Amino acid sequence: DPGVLSGVLEGHGDAVWGLAFNPAGDRLASCSADGTVRIWDPRREDGACLSTYNAQSEHGVPTSVTFSATQPGHAVAAFRTGAAVLYDVEAARPVLVLETRPGGGGSQVNQVVSHPSQPVTITASDDRGIRFLDNRTGKVVHSMVAHLDAVTCLAVDPNGVFLMSGSHDCSLRLWHLAHKTCVQELTAHRKKHEEAVHAVAFHPSRALSASAGADALAKVFV
Repeated sequence: DPGVLSGVLEGHGDAVWGLAFNPAGDRLASCSADGTVRIWDPRREDGACLSTYNAQSEHGVPTSVTFSATQPGHAVAAFRTGAAVLYDVEAARPVLVLETRPGGGGSQVNQVVSHPSQPVTITASDDRGIRFLDNRTGKVVHSMVAHLDAVTCLAVDPNGVFLMSGSHDCSLRLWHLAHKTCVQELTAHRKKHEEAVHAVAFHPSRALSASAGADALAKVFV
């Protein structure tokens, strides 16, 4: 319906994998199979891109992007190479490459989310791990083997108490953010073509969560 279309943002040269609004809603970040991360002002009628990162694919192909909850001018993008990079979107420059794997090497990072009250980025990776990365130093402050297969998705509840993760091991796990402990596990989806859970989400105001899987199902939990 053209009546509800606010604008079209053109600039990527291939599939767009991920989107994220900043807390104020005046910036939109996108990441694409063309290798770039782009920042947009969604209010502009001309749809012009404000800045482009990773234009030479120096970190590989991005998989996920998010804005920092405590540093609204900063965005973080994750990459298939295992890299995660912090960008200053106001200064239009990269700030720091986060150390997703101490000692080198990398496993594809499938999603990044921001800690709700600390300058920390949380990553979900193919190596079954969830990591908490300090946005100030780039160092890992906590790491855990979270599932029996690749961790594909993450979501933080609106109150900032729980983290939910989904995996190709068919399960959802609920973690206490402060204690970094698993408080609940559900077998949610059946495998299809070696994939299982693709997305998780919390309801913004009700005690509900949801998941989406390769088995063509979306499920809601109370």
